Amino acid sequence: MSFKIAFIGAGSIGFTRSLLRDLLAVSEFQQIEVAFTDINASNLDMVTQLCQRDINDNGLSIKIQATTDRKAALEGAKYIFNVVRIGGLEAFKTDIEIPLKYGVDQCVGDTLSAGGIMYGQRGIAEMLAICKDIREVAAEDCLLLNYANPMAMLTWACNQYGGVKTIGLCHGVQHGHQQLADVFNLKKEEVDIVCAGINHQTWYIQVKHDGIDLTDKVLEAFEKHPEFPITEKVRIDMLKRFGYYSTESNGHLSEYVPWYRKNREDILNWIDLGVWINGETGGYLRVCTEGRNWFEIDFPNWMKDPALEYKQENRSEEHGSYIIEGLETGRVYRGHFNVINNGVIANLPNDAIIEAPGYVDRNGINMPFVGDLPLGCAAVCNVSISVQRLAVEAAVHGDDKLLRQAMMMDPLVGAVCNPNEIWQMVDEMLVAQSQWLPQYEQAVKEAAYRLDNHTLLPTQDYKGAARLQVKTVEEMSLDRDEANKNAGEADKAKVRPASN
Repeated sequence: MSFKIAFIGAGSIGFTRSLLRDLLAVSEFQQIEVAFTDINASNLDMVTQLCQRDINDNGLSIKIQATTDRKAALEGAKYIFNVVRIGGLEAFKTDIEIPLKYGVDQCVGDTLSAGGIMYGQRGIAEMLAICKDIREVAAEDCLLLNYANPMAMLTWACNQYGGVKTIGLCHGVQHGHQQLADVFNLKKEEVDIVCAGINHQTWYIQVKHDGIDLTDKVLEAFEKHPEFPITEKVRIDMLKRFGYYSTESNGHLSEYVPWYRKNREDILNWIDLGVWINGETGGYLRVCTEGRNWFEIDFPNWMKDPALEYKQENRSEEHGSYIIEGLETGRVYRGHFNVINNGVIANLPNDAIIEAPGYVDRNGINMPFVGDLPLGCAAVCNVSISVQRLAVEAAVHGDDKLLRQAMMMDPLVGAVCNPNEIWQMVDEMLVAQSQWLPQYEQAVKEAAYRLDNHTLLPTQDYKGAARLQVKTVEEMSLDRDEANKNAGEADKAKVRPASN
């Protein structure tokens, strides 16, 4: 088979290299065209060198087209992987640190809460420009596979306003599925699930083994597990109170709802510092910073390490390659995908981006009817959907009033801040991120004037309830395998120790 696949944000070593390995492990795909594009020429060059070396060592003749000219990379592409981080770690740092001044303590800050909302403003502005390029030069039936966060907001904007068919992909369901298998001492393939909701708030509404329903036994199984009552306190508490286990990690979930991170004295009661994803303040920013710093320094050694082997057994659990394989070869693939609801989940809005079971074959991506979510689970999702809708509309139209309303409606921001504090925090974030927010040019000017000329509310010198220091390159060099794993994998939180 011969078709073109483009990677936008290809300088992301974690996603790009592993997704390419997954694709080229499919025997029919070993003569496809591959294009990489990124605004960072240095990162693009390093990742291209690594991936081209992998291709060559696997005996394939593919030559990667690497370019900072996005349109050139997109021209004729049938499939496009989006793995961008608009604003990079510079903007990400302000997503975490400005809200801390107002008491908003985030673990990740890339999906909801103050950081996720602002990440969406940056991302949507650029995604609409990307969609314009796709419409102009990519294949007519092009499919955009979005891995970038905030997943629901970006996928929503691309479908509704970008004019490009877009599906959002995440590995959260696979992670929780493995945990369910672990607590029942079963293999993952022995546990059948139905998982539905919205990205990062998807619920395992049915869990079965050999046709026997285990859903009502999930809480007891988690409470008896030797590790999870320490590392997944928030998820187990939500399971206890809402009746169903949620896909997203302890740290992620804790910042999507109002109850677990509102009081700094209480945060440590709900998190574990053994792995960042269990709740560390700014944990994802820390590991991403460490990974970038390590890769830049250690890159020459990566080129000396063995190449990735393009074998079926080495493919990751990321959905992307399997979706393309299903569409192109007809092999049926079942996964969980982020798509426009259109009635799949009956008690969530039709225009929302939901995450639910789907099947892929030559007929396309097919989403079976799920029906109603349990009422409490739907209520949690609907709160987040309201925030997402406000944030999407704000980003598309450059409407800072809607942006402020999204912040007010956000569960964690609303639990911590009063309206005046939210208004001032948004002013600070608009000014700090102005270079990535072209749609807010006038709002940025007005915000800057207020910050310079009005009496400001006092803010806090708050570093977070559970902030750890970024490791130096010298510290990381003491365990090169661990440093490589952090830098080289899209999923940076597989190992979850039993205690800190």
